[in-house]
Amino acid sequence: MKPKILLVDDEPATLIGLTRYLSKAGYTVEESLCLAEAREAITSHRFHAVILDLILPDGNGIEWIRDLRETYPDIAIIVITGAGDISTAVESMRRGADNFLTKPVNLAELDVFLQKSIELGTLRRRDSTFQRLKKKVTPYFGENSTMKEVEKLSILVAESDLPVLLRGETGTGKGVLARWIHEQSSRCSGPFVEVNCSSLRGELLASELFGHVRGAFTSAIQDKQGFIEVADGGTLFLDEIGDMDLAVQAQFLKVIEEKCYRRLGEVRVRRSDFRLICATNKNLHEEIQQGKFRQDLYFRINIFPISLLPLRERLEDLTGIIQNILADLDLSQCHILPDVIKHLRNYSWPGNIRELRSVLERALILARNGPLTLEYFPGLEASVYPIGSNKGNIMDLERLEGEHIEDVIRNFGGDKRKAAEALGVSRATLYRKMKKAKHPL
Repeated sequence: MKPKILLVDDEPATLIGLTRYLSKAGYTVEESLCLAEAREAITSHRFHAVILDLILPDGNGIEWIRDLRETYPDIAIIVITGAGDISTAVESMRRGADNFLTKPVNLAELDVFLQKSIELGTLRRRDSTFQRLKKKVTPYFGENSTMKEVEKLSILVAESDLPVLLRGETGTGKGVLARWIHEQSSRCSGPFVEVNCSSLRGELLASELFGHVRGAFTSAIQDKQGFIEVADGGTLFLDEIGDMDLAVQAQFLKVIEEKCYRRLGEVRVRRSDFRLICATNKNLHEEIQQGKFRQDLYFRINIFPISLLPLRERLEDLTGIIQNILADLDLSQCHILPDVIKHLRNYSWPGNIRELRSVLERALILARNGPLTLEYFPGLEASVYPIGSNKGNIMDLERLEGEHIEDVIRNFGGDKRKAAEALGVSRATLYRKMKKAKHPL
């Protein structure tokens, strides 16, 4: 892709000469005659560099440099001006310019400066990405009473070495919470190793978990460590453990019991001291009844269960969750209008917090650093059963949920503990929902 340059100058001869030369040199050039045009252009397109004249019809370009650098930290800024005094050059660089050239511009020198400045911008972007990836993500527990209980349980279990089972729908933040528990634990200096059991099957999953020796199977051309070995001294996080094959479940059960394992194709017994955290979006009781999950393994991993609420059941935390996501993206100053929050509350969020994050990231791209207004949130249709409504024969979500809870409790002969487990919620959540639905406790 050709680097795109925004050329800001009010002299026609300069524009023609620079545009012609830069186009031949392999750049795509867009011209602006004043600061107002430049500001509009920078919000409409992504530029790799800005070549900025300082003396413009509607102001001094030097006043724009700091705002430009703060808003677009990885963009290359080269200042050109006829006023080639040292103090102007120093002030331009102090405000964030990468280089300074005086008119008449040496075109070959400008090309060299552009290449180096764009390369510097690429390094800035990579460093920003690295810092964002390195940054610790903190789950937002919010003000919801059930999630406050989740926070208390998470703090408590972080102080121990017990296996943890995180339950909840896809996208509720189980992976984020698992990492947070690891970071709060005494094993925080050790590795956090994550394995998604739904993306690997059979022998492939076994190989990734246990490792293998050369010749163990056709494609095993060299010895390989498994994730269990890598997690020694740290935490092993098995995401979507409900999708683990039965054969691998049997092998892994022995590892939990004895902390010993063998690489595939190896006789030698190895040891690994890891802390186990599992997560699932499935009802493991149903999986056991259907013969898809081993009951003895369930007993081993379900020592300390924690259930996370879907987003639609904690909409009072929506604003806080949004701010937490924006802070994680280093955009905590981004402004979201109240009508947008209201619109987002009327959506059922089947993808939960993960979907919300994706929607926000898309909106931020569309808004181009401006306020997040309704036009940047297309495709979020209202729930099939709109929240807080009961029109005609359509049943609202609360009433529908209440009747479903009644049916489940009835199916379990009034046993609320079993009903809560079948629904994948805590008993506290079940009682809260029963009370809300005016169901006799």
